[in-house]
Amino acid sequence: MKLSARNQLKGTVVSIENGAVNSIVKIEVAPEVVLTSSITNASVEELGLTVGSEAYAVVKASSVLVGIDD
Repeated sequence: MKLSARNQLKGTVVSIENGAVNSIVKIEVAPEVVLTSSITNASVEELGLTVGSEAYAVVKASSVLVGIDD
């Protein structure tokens, strides 16, 4: 797999919550660091995602916001 996105984080699927159309997929990319993504149920099925399977969280954004506490 080759992608233009540089933020490719390999991890383990720790949770899949199926909805009517979309699923919420949680991927642990480091100990206690979990990224959450909403993807279609069809994508979950096509990718063969199950809890415990390896997957990549790929982040592509045109901007990143930075904030601080007041």
